[in-house]
Amino acid sequence: MITNQKANTVLDDAQVIEDVRSFICGTMLIDAPGQTIDPDESLVQRGVIDSTGVLELAGFLEQRYAIRVDDDEITTENMDSLNAIAAYLRRKFAA
Repeated sequence: MITNQKANTVLDDAQVIEDVRSFICGTMLIDAPGQTIDPDESLVQRGVIDSTGVLELAGFLEQRYAIRVDDDEITTENMDSLNAIAAYLRRKFAA
């Protein structure tokens, strides 16, 4: 479960994964309807996102979860899979 004290938001990992999956499918996989993304799948290796896509994803996370994604947080560890993004948000909200 993820709690953002500043935004008074409580989400579980499944909800975060679904939110991010929906964003990616609706913006980056728009030409490939019916595509799915496994939560552990590398978004970069699969070619789902590139450097511009990562910036779009960071903007989405900032807006959706009322956080600030610092430049040094835009890493493969934090942004390369749906599970990595959920883990990043857990760490971010715990800070």
